[in-house]
Amino acid sequence: MEIDYLKLAAEVGEITRRAGAAILKIYESEDFGVEQKADDSPLTKADKAANDVIVSGLNDLVLKAPIVSEEGKDVPFAERRQYTRFWLVDPLDGTKEFIKRNGEFTVNIALIENGRPVLGAVYVPVTDELYYSAQGRGAWRAGGDRIQAAAFTMQDAGLKVVASRSHLNDATQAFMDKLTEPEIVSRGSSLKILELARGEAHLYPRLAPTMEWDTAAAHAVLLEAGGHLVDDGTGKELVYNKEVLRNPYFVAYGSVSEGQLSC
Repeated sequence: MEIDYLKLAAEVGEITRRAGAAILKIYESEDFGVEQKADDSPLTKADKAANDVIVSGLNDLVLKAPIVSEEGKDVPFAERRQYTRFWLVDPLDGTKEFIKRNGEFTVNIALIENGRPVLGAVYVPVTDELYYSAQGRGAWRAGGDRIQAAAFTMQDAGLKVVASRSHLNDATQAFMDKLTEPEIVSRGSSLKILELARGEAHLYPRLAPTMEWDTAAAHAVLLEAGGHLVDDGTGKELVYNKEVLRNPYFVAYGSVSEGQLSC
C-alpha cells in the first residue's frame, strides 16, 4: 500500500490538536499534578493526558508503527534497534514553560524511518498553530501557506539567534561571539526550531543536553523548510534511534549558504 505522507502528516497534525485540547483543559485548571521524574524534570497531568490521546490516535491510523514516547514505557534498545520505522513523540515539550504559564509549549510527533525524521507535526496549543511536513512535500502551516527558512550567510550582520530563556552558557556565548551584531530571540520548547523553519530567525545553537523526542518533529519541519539541524561536532544531520536517546550538542540553521554548516 502506497502512503501519501503529506496527507498522513495532516492526520497526525489533527492528533496533536486533540492532545493540545487535553493539555489546555489542565492548563486552565488549578491543579497541574506536578511530579518529579527520576531525572528531576517535571511531569504533569497534562503530559500524561496528551500521551494517552496521542497513543490512541496513532494506533488508529492506517500506517502501523511502534511508538517511542517521552512519557511511554522504555523500549529496550535490543528491541528498538530493529525498528526501521517508528513514531517518536513528545506529548508536552516545554513542561517547565507550561508550569510557568507562559504559553511556550508544544505537542510533537515525528515519523522516523531508518534514523531520519521523514514526517513531523508540531502544535502550539495556546495560539492554535499547527505546523507539519512530509519528506519531499514541503513544510506547511495548517490553514495557510508553505513555510520557508530564511536564506543567509554566516557573515551577515544582525543574524537572529534563538537561545533558551534560562541563560546563555559559555559555549553558546562563544558561538555568538563569532557573529556580527547578533540579535537574541528567546523562545521555549520546540518553538526555537520553528522560528528557523518560519524564517523568523537564522540560528539555534543548542550546546546543552536534549533528547531525541525534543527535536525530531520540528527537525522534520525544518528540513522541509530548507534548513538543517546538525551535530556540532561532525556537521552531519542529527540521526535518531541511537542506543541512548540523547542528542549530541547541535546547531540548527535556516537556509544557510552551502558549505557553512558546523563541522
